[in-house]
Amino acid sequence: MPNVSPRRRLVGGLVGTFVEWYDFLIYGLSAPVLAVHFFPDSNPTAALLGTFGIYAVAFLVRPLGGIFFGYLGDRGGRIKTLALTVLLMGAATMLTGLLPTYDSIGIWAAVLLLLCRLGQGFSAGGETSGGLSYIVESAPDGRRARWISYCVAASFLPVVVASLLIVSLRAGLGHEAYTSWGWRVPFIAGGLLALVGLWLRRKLDDPEEYVEAVNDVAPANPIRSATREGLSSIVKVIFLVAVQAVGGYMLLSFMYSYLITSGGLSATSALLSNALSITVMAALTPVFGSLADRIGRKPLMLAGAAWLLAGAWPALQLASSGNVVSATIGQLIIAVGVALFASGGFVTMLELFSTNIRFTGHAIGYNIGYAIFGGTTPLVAVALVNATNSALAPAFYLMAIAAVGLVAVISTPETRNIRLRDAGVDEQVAWENHAPVRSS
Repeated sequence: MPNVSPRRRLVGGLVGTFVEWYDFLIYGLSAPVLAVHFFPDSNPTAALLGTFGIYAVAFLVRPLGGIFFGYLGDRGGRIKTLALTVLLMGAATMLTGLLPTYDSIGIWAAVLLLLCRLGQGFSAGGETSGGLSYIVESAPDGRRARWISYCVAASFLPVVVASLLIVSLRAGLGHEAYTSWGWRVPFIAGGLLALVGLWLRRKLDDPEEYVEAVNDVAPANPIRSATREGLSSIVKVIFLVAVQAVGGYMLLSFMYSYLITSGGLSATSALLSNALSITVMAALTPVFGSLADRIGRKPLMLAGAAWLLAGAWPALQLASSGNVVSATIGQLIIAVGVALFASGGFVTMLELFSTNIRFTGHAIGYNIGYAIFGGTTPLVAVALVNATNSALAPAFYLMAIAAVGLVAVISTPETRNIRLRDAGVDEQVAWENHAPVRSS
């Protein structure tokens, strides 16, 4: 097996993650124009709801993708499986950019859009758990939270790049040309980028932590082992991921359309404002991740959930004000809370599982959580605004989820010093005995 340095694994993992999540998140930024092309134009609100409905349905297949790719990743290796996820994601993304529209084939356009989005969702079900498992198992001792935070930041930044690409296309082509055909360019570019991600991942190898673990104890069926040995951890992950999913997707997928429809901002102003807040969120996450390595994961998660609980209302009030500066400040409030929670939450959700079932166990809990809370966030938020006729209604949803998150964090053990090989056993024993876990 080739000897790849940990730092090279980190860089390769980050680039692959960036490409994968560019492809997955471009849909949310393109929602307004997709609604125009893939649904009847007689009811714009219904068209936007239909577009976000397809966005949400894609998350329902993420647990299936997580189980499928998790099994492959725990049995056959991280890198081979991650090559498959990026290939599937790239194909589904490029096909989206080549689809005929409602004007050409009627309702079948929406059906084909749904199929492409389901392909993206199935791929994403394996990408996050596989990519993060690869990074945490490659990280040096005492730096796991920081390295995972780099990976999380790499999953945030594609929205910024995609936003700037869309702004450039709008400016260069003009509104009419972009709406007519220019919207396809980011999707086609995503398919080409996936080939770059595939090439990079094929040059990596599996981390020693994983290789040694499966050589020691290789589960015959990772799905059965994960659901038996790691069931309590799976449940914890589902509720921990709720805060990250709702807070994160408020910014990553919902806020752009919200700033236009509820805040009255222009498409360009909304994109730039949203891109700035996400950039700040990505920059803060590794900073908080370093802190999580020093003081523990739980303080950061508690701070993030409490911040979102207190800040959701003023954040949405500012975001819907119609003023670009106020809208940016409102989004930054959410960005700080998400970054705080992500810095401790993402690494904790991985450290709850032992190495030989980490991919599968994390994939099941993480993707069930995202299916329930993440993919539905834009749909729930739009529905709340329409049902209450109040632009501030989504704030209550975020506050409720943050409150649930506080309870979930309190019931989750601190995992900073856990030994990855035995994580699922050690953290439970330490928690039950109220004793510190043994260090790696």
